[in-house]
Amino acid sequence: MKFGYTILYVKNVPASVAFYEDAFGLQRKFVHEEGFYAEMDTGTTTLAFAAYGLVKTNLPCGFQKNDPEAAPGGFEIALVTEDVAGAYQHAIDAGATAVTAPVTKPWGQICAFVRDRDGITVEICSPAS
Repeated sequence: MKFGYTILYVKNVPASVAFYEDAFGLQRKFVHEEGFYAEMDTGTTTLAFAAYGLVKTNLPCGFQKNDPEAAPGGFEIALVTEDVAGAYQHAIDAGATAVTAPVTKPWGQICAFVRDRDGITVEICSPAS
C-alpha cells in the first residue's frame, strides 16, 4: 500500500481551488464540472478537495466541518518551498490567516503556519534535511 492523496473537506470547492492557486501557486489538475470535487497538481501525492455535500454521501455517520472561527482540526498539510518567508507573505496577501511566522527549527528546517479560508492549517516549510 502507498499513500495516494489527501482530501480536504471544504464548503466551496471552486473557491478553494482558486485560493490554493492564488495563495500557494498550485495548479488545478482536475475540477469536476459540478464543482463538488477537485484535485491540485502537487507532485507525487495529490491534494484534493471535496464539497461537504459529497462528504455527507460518503460518511453517513457525519464529520467535523472545518471552520475558520474554531480551533483548527487535528491535522495539517505541508507545502515545501525554498522561499518560506516569501511564500508565507504571499499566502497572507492572498487571504490566508497568519498563525506562526517563519522560524528555523532545531533540526534546521524553516517552518511557518497559516490557515486557509476554510480554517485548515497549512505548513509552509523548507525541505527537510
